[in-house]
Amino acid sequence: MSSKGIRIEGLKKRYGGGDTAVHALKDVAMDVAPGEVVGLIGPSGSGKSTLLKCLGAVIDPTAGRMTLGDEVIYDDGWKVRDLRALRRDRIGFVFQAPYLIPFLDVTDNVALLPMLAGVPNAEARAQALELLTALDVQHRAGAMPSQLSGGEQQRVAIARGLVNRPPVILADEPTAPLDSERAMAVIRILNDMARKFETAVIVVTHDEKIIPTFKRIYHIRDGVTHEEAGEGRGFD
Repeated sequence: MSSKGIRIEGLKKRYGGGDTAVHALKDVAMDVAPGEVVGLIGPSGSGKSTLLKCLGAVIDPTAGRMTLGDEVIYDDGWKVRDLRALRRDRIGFVFQAPYLIPFLDVTDNVALLPMLAGVPNAEARAQALELLTALDVQHRAGAMPSQLSGGEQQRVAIARGLVNRPPVILADEPTAPLDSERAMAVIRILNDMARKFETAVIVVTHDEKIIPTFKRIYHIRDGVTHEEAGEGRGFD
């Protein structure tokens, strides 16, 4: 694997102990290369949300190994001292709802993360505007979130997820609230941005509209992942 991307090996997550233990993740293995967008699908209760929280360093796995780029970040325990910095600087998040800060304009919503990481304000805003331009919403740079359409809000949320150039983006049902046209626009943007910034993107979805776009799919059933070939239509 190259210097970016993410690899998961034998990841497990158990809640509780003894006879009441719940094994949410039993054996998860994934390998997502830079510039690649893969789908993660499965029925409710299969472990998708738990896996995303483990990958995002929101909860602790029970066992296994995760490698981000060239660095082992988890090996039967976290190997990274500052998990907040890991989430802020190296993992991008795109959610079903945009979760934009209502009292900040579009530019500052995107620039906030690099500002928190110590990037000077003017430089952070320049980075934000570059991404907003790439996502074709630069004309809304001074608008407030309430003035945006649903599709524009999701583009801004994608810009925010990309602004620190993370090696991996975790997208949780990013097209669920959108109609077919806007859903396909968002997944096309994720593919374009993945290639441009060499970001590994994992998309958790139930959305039948976008599943045919993935070249590779990880299907999770009862806490175990199974890799499947996807159709990969439309984004070459």
